[in-house]
Amino acid sequence: MKLDSKIPQGPLDKKWSEYKNHIKLVNPANKRNIDVIVVGTGLAGGSAAATLAELGYNVKAFCYQDSPRRAHSIAAQGGINASKNYQGDGDSVYRLFYDTVKGGDYRAREANVYRLAEVSENIIDQCVAQGVPFAREYGGLLDNRSFGGVQVSRTFYAKGQTGQQLLLGAYSAMNRQIGRGKIQMYNRHEMLDIVLVDGKARGIIARNLINGEIERHSAHAVVICTGGYGNVFFLSTNAMGSNVTAAWKAHKRGAYFANPCYTQIHPTCIPVTGDHQSKLTLMSESLRNDGRIWVPAKMEDAVAIREGRLKPTQIAEEDRDYYLERRYPSFGNLVPRDVASRAAKERCDAGYGVNATGEAVYLDFASAIERYGKEQARIHHMDENDAKLVYKLGRDVVENKYGNLFQMYEKIVDEDPYTTPMMIYPAVHYTMGGLWVDYNLMSTIEGCYVLGEANFSDHGANRLGASALMQGLADGYFVLPYTIGDYLANDIRTGAIPTDLPEFDAAEKNVRGMIDHLISNNGTHSVDYFHKKLGKIMWDKVGMARNAKGLTEAMAEIAQLREEFYKDVKVSGTNESFNQELEKALRVADYLELGELFAKDALHREESCGGHFREEHQTEDGEAKRDDENFAYVAAWEYKGNPSEAVLHKEDLVYENIKLVTRSYK
Repeated sequence: MKLDSKIPQGPLDKKWSEYKNHIKLVNPANKRNIDVIVVGTGLAGGSAAATLAELGYNVKAFCYQDSPRRAHSIAAQGGINASKNYQGDGDSVYRLFYDTVKGGDYRAREANVYRLAEVSENIIDQCVAQGVPFAREYGGLLDNRSFGGVQVSRTFYAKGQTGQQLLLGAYSAMNRQIGRGKIQMYNRHEMLDIVLVDGKARGIIARNLINGEIERHSAHAVVICTGGYGNVFFLSTNAMGSNVTAAWKAHKRGAYFANPCYTQIHPTCIPVTGDHQSKLTLMSESLRNDGRIWVPAKMEDAVAIREGRLKPTQIAEEDRDYYLERRYPSFGNLVPRDVASRAAKERCDAGYGVNATGEAVYLDFASAIERYGKEQARIHHMDENDAKLVYKLGRDVVENKYGNLFQMYEKIVDEDPYTTPMMIYPAVHYTMGGLWVDYNLMSTIEGCYVLGEANFSDHGANRLGASALMQGLADGYFVLPYTIGDYLANDIRTGAIPTDLPEFDAAEKNVRGMIDHLISNNGTHSVDYFHKKLGKIMWDKVGMARNAKGLTEAMAEIAQLREEFYKDVKVSGTNESFNQELEKALRVADYLELGELFAKDALHREESCGGHFREEHQTEDGEAKRDDENFAYVAAWEYKGNPSEAVLHKEDLVYENIKLVTRSYK
């Protein structure tokens, strides 16, 4: 099968509008006869479900949580990008497009990224109309802050709760359609297979997580919006329930999986403290607006801090190494996430880490508190030389911007981040890889669409901060409602899809067989035992830095671990009841396949780009070294029964509007 991205012809800035002018439409009367399944109700799924129902389609929406408002999008903190140029600092649609392609290390599809930048402006208007309480300046205008990898302020935010507020906006739109009967909501349901009829996605097999019942649901199209696969590492910033199952089941039915090795390590997370942890906590990248990142410049000071003999506040200014400001003077603390993460790892590997494990750096707000305090003192005609007054005024400003994040940090670490610098370290966060989709957001399965983090389309090898929420809402509110109509126009005479077809029988049999095996296996080790072992292999050999030897070993070790899992996992309880251990087992089984493909993809890509860093391919000063001649393509993998046997398909990335250059933030 040859990959066809279906990118429209014509100038970049006209592609989307010209495309919309010539697509097929479904009239309102016919929309009432068409069913669409939406799996996942985060920002991408929630906005898609609400918009499709508003248009008149009959929507069935599925989430494994007890409510759509608990989707993991709620955890996004820092903000959402849009090229409104409210700050008058030179932003534009083209600038957002350029920053996104550059931030992704020139491994994204131009047409999709430009469309994303183009519709970003509409997202803010949509959300304001829904009542999303974005931060505002004194005069009432929407406020913006800057994020990593850019030199403008284009990020709209609601303190450190932006994802939550945006999700509540989408959830309210969904509730309106649920009330009208246009959305049938299936809470506490998990998709365990996708059903293809005559090669088209026509339904799913889902498990009711409350009573264990296996259900068949049919539709004319299936939309997968189930987020990323960062939990393949076990420890990540993702919610414990976040998983790859829906996307992986579609992959096994024929949807190509693109760029699985493009996984983002976020630089500002609360460090690991021991083996007892089950997840990690993110500190928003927005903190890098005002926080300065440093480690002791002297080895003896770093050792003294680790041993508890010295406090960070006792380190003189001249004895601090603000290493991001030193290495990247143009961007400083606002370099992209992949660059900041590798720089932190380099300092800690060199012995300058500051917590007991040696894997932490400082994020310090003392300078910001003083700067804001003096500014406020001048505004209110107070004494800017009064240190106590300046501290109080500055702290109030910082608290107003980031207060809930500081509160969260203090509850977890038991230290006051206003007076003692935060400790941070990189952790697995976001996945740029995902199911391959064309310009219409359709996968290689006809009728199966993939939105948001579950697809690969918009970020290349690294995602800029505050762009995840932008992509999710762009896909759901402003892209899919057009593109899916062009496809569904052919189904206005199809009629309802029956669920007693042989294809549904086979898919349900497949699901029941897997569940029965896990329940009856009666092994000796828990699901978490295998998940943690997988996570350690992934972090040690497929993590922030990779090499051919480690990746080859990882593939073999994961394959062996998968074999052990099926022989020796123990799942207590029954399949006909609420059983979270069974839920985990089904998800980990998929991770044990994805992990091997992940390593295979990283091994084949003999270059460093964005979040994929091969130790064999770096510059003299430790920066990523791309190979545009041989690897300027999307790696889309076709399932062939075993991850090691997956077949590579390439979509060449053609850059007509941006020149491929070595990415530099210096």
